[in-house]
Amino acid sequence: MRVMVTGGAGYIGSVVTEALCDRGDEVTVYDSLVTGHRAAVDDRAQFVAGDLRDPALSRALREDGVEAIVHMAAISLVGESVTEPHRYFQNNVVGGLALLEAARETGVRTIVFSSTAAVYGAPEHSPIDEGCATAPSNPYGATKLAIEHALVAYAGAYGLGSVRLRYFNAAGASARFGEDHRPESHLIPRLLDVAAGDAPEAVVFGTDWPTPDGTAVRDYIHVMDLADAHVRALDWSLASPGQTAAYNLGCGGDGYSVRQVIAAVERVTGRRLTVREVGRRAGDPAILVSSSTAIREALGWAPERGDLDRIVADAWAWRCRVGRYTDG
Repeated sequence: MRVMVTGGAGYIGSVVTEALCDRGDEVTVYDSLVTGHRAAVDDRAQFVAGDLRDPALSRALREDGVEAIVHMAAISLVGESVTEPHRYFQNNVVGGLALLEAARETGVRTIVFSSTAAVYGAPEHSPIDEGCATAPSNPYGATKLAIEHALVAYAGAYGLGSVRLRYFNAAGASARFGEDHRPESHLIPRLLDVAAGDAPEAVVFGTDWPTPDGTAVRDYIHVMDLADAHVRALDWSLASPGQTAAYNLGCGGDGYSVRQVIAAVERVTGRRLTVREVGRRAGDPAILVSSSTAIREALGWAPERGDLDRIVADAWAWRCRVGRYTDG
């Protein structure tokens, strides 16, 4: 199959590209490299540099005979989306709509969309299932939900099939590709920065949450399990022309608290972390945990690498072996 991965030079995109190449798909990575890394592109994939709003996108879709798209290109810092919403709506919504139009015009059959748990905002119950109301509490989540709505409309009007995958906290690494955001906002790589001596301390936001140990609880999913879900979603969508579906992607357990994650990093690395506790951040919920029942039942997907120590160990092994990408 000929597949385009937009944002394939990013963290999750690089591992999804690897999984597609491993099974023999012909992959084109399309990425602006604004936040991605050229070194994170699998050498078995073709690489095209460009913005979603560039004419190069339609040209690449047509010339490469692309049948399906995994759309992961987006900017994704929640705090920045609040202070600079214009960038998020321009990049994520205007760029996303340009992709949908290019896909429609060039005969692409399906799109698997990298969405987010942020579409739910403050969830009405836990664990969060797909029946929860979608009410984003920040512009980033709003931009992702806007493209979800567009995909549903394009399926109805034009027969463009799609699967919208709502991620919780992706973590871990494959043997070749790992997480290298600049700046880094995710908990596990920030803790690994401290363990590696690249940061002086870890900051815990809030120790008085209504949780067992007082710190916030989140759902962590191994990036390779995430990639497996994309492959299954792609196959399902191609076998179900014109259909659309949305699924949560998490481990489906009780989640892990910040203190549990800190303890896991200390166990795996054998290093004691310096931790500073501060007050809660405005807008942070106490618990964000996914129900993954729907995707298990529909696609037969289940996380195989959900153990927290495994997730941390794989991220640490990649960090020790690769460090950071050298192309900026």
